[in-house]
Amino acid sequence: MAKLPQKGVGRPSGADYGRGLRTGLGVNVLTRDVPAQAAFLADVFEIEFLYFDDDFALARTPDGAEFMLHHDRTYRGNALLGVVLGSDEVGGVRGAGVELRLYGVDPDASVSRAEAIDAVVLATPEDKPHGLREAVIVDPEGYVWIPSRPLPD
Repeated sequence: MAKLPQKGVGRPSGADYGRGLRTGLGVNVLTRDVPAQAAFLADVFEIEFLYFDDDFALARTPDGAEFMLHHDRTYRGNALLGVVLGSDEVGGVRGAGVELRLYGVDPDASVSRAEAIDAVVLATPEDKPHGLREAVIVDPEGYVWIPSRPLPD
């Protein structure tokens, strides 16, 4: 089991963090349970958490890419709340149509760890024609994660 930082300790300044983001793609995963989602990602994919509490987490992949988790309640002011969160009322499915690709994360080790906690593995590790060895793992909230590593030349 991966170790998470102490919950609620060392929260970064939102303004400072935001000003430090210059280029690239930002990913924010909405979740029903930030601590549980953080534990799953740390255990299965060896994601490092720089900070987490019940509403927010700042994550870093093994290669240094950062992304965030936010509890559903932090999205409550958005008009598309029911669609985005997969509300049964609007027929949504959380995470549908999105793959969260983790480059530089060992798919074989990730699948082994996922199976050890009875997580859903949609595809076991396979060498793909696009030059990656990858697997497909579904987290407890329905998001699809694809750990992958480049194939040797």
